[in-house]
Amino acid sequence: MCPTGRVRLSKLLRGLNAQSTQVTLKRLDLAFKHFFRRVKNGETPGFPRFKPLHRFKGWGYKTHGDGWRLITNERMKHGTLRLSGVGKIAIRGKPRTTGTPKTCEVLCRNGRWYASVTLNCAPSRQRGDALGGLDWGLETFATMATPAGTETIDNPRHLAGSLNEIRRVQRHISRKEEAARKASDKQRRFPVSNRLQREYERLRRLHRKVANQRHDFQHQTTARLVGQFAVLGLEALNIRNMTASGGQYKKGLNRSILDAAGGAFHQLLGYKAEEAGTWAMEAPTRHLKPSQTCHACGRQEKKPLGQRRHECPCGASCSRDENAARVLMNWAKQQLSGRERGRCVEGGKTESFPDDSARPVKRETHAIA
Repeated sequence: MCPTGRVRLSKLLRGLNAQSTQVTLKRLDLAFKHFFRRVKNGETPGFPRFKPLHRFKGWGYKTHGDGWRLITNERMKHGTLRLSGVGKIAIRGKPRTTGTPKTCEVLCRNGRWYASVTLNCAPSRQRGDALGGLDWGLETFATMATPAGTETIDNPRHLAGSLNEIRRVQRHISRKEEAARKASDKQRRFPVSNRLQREYERLRRLHRKVANQRHDFQHQTTARLVGQFAVLGLEALNIRNMTASGGQYKKGLNRSILDAAGGAFHQLLGYKAEEAGTWAMEAPTRHLKPSQTCHACGRQEKKPLGQRRHECPCGASCSRDENAARVLMNWAKQQLSGRERGRCVEGGKTESFPDDSARPVKRETHAIA
């Protein structure tokens, strides 16, 4: 690098917050550590990709008071966020549990900027006292079985309500992109007109609406379930494998699976159960086979996906989802039968709550912690 270039770089770095540059370097270090781990294990390496400005999602601060400060009241309702080099930004809302600000990450998503603040707090939630099993699905979003009976949660199918509009906007984008390629004689990095930019924004707005609807529904549903159940048996899900094949023939089903977001649902349910001190346990699907096992006698029989009723020679007859939920409930009861604390009693109640938290499903951690 020539001396002039070093001087310019030195002036550029002088105006940046030191903690933010350290966080960025840590992300780069983690990316290469994962790369070498995949190489060592013989997996597809996936060399870390260079991120230009339009792909860079944001930056972070790892210590409160160094480059950023959260200014608010005791209840932490509303207030101001001060960022170094940016200034003061008004914020709205409040955290469910107040605490001490620890880290902050500034993110750009779909053309909008957000600040994610991590607090050091002791969260607590209202918890229930019932025993149950939950089967996640598409026909109904969730089927819960308890010793007293079953109940269901309808699948809201958020994407289906906006799918026609999304397709219409995507067709407009495709036509405008093709015209821009022909006019500029470039297949990549062709000039983007203002009309095309507006179509991109329309598409982002539609997807953001669907994502917000799904996020709100899952948060409310998982909070209600944690407030109802003390012990809940779940089926371990592998969404990637469920949507990995099928091609054109199965693309509608794959889209519905991804729209229902079973992985995110289990993740939210897991950490909320952990905060409440209840149990949300995932059953080993390949061994238990909830959809193919009779809840009454334990007999296993392979059923095609289109068979929505469970009929067993022992006389058990119910819907496929209800049967799976009852199998998961029985499994959860067996898991706790040998424990002194939280053992199940008649009526689907628990005598006491376990001291150790529920085993969380994959829990999201802060990117710069």
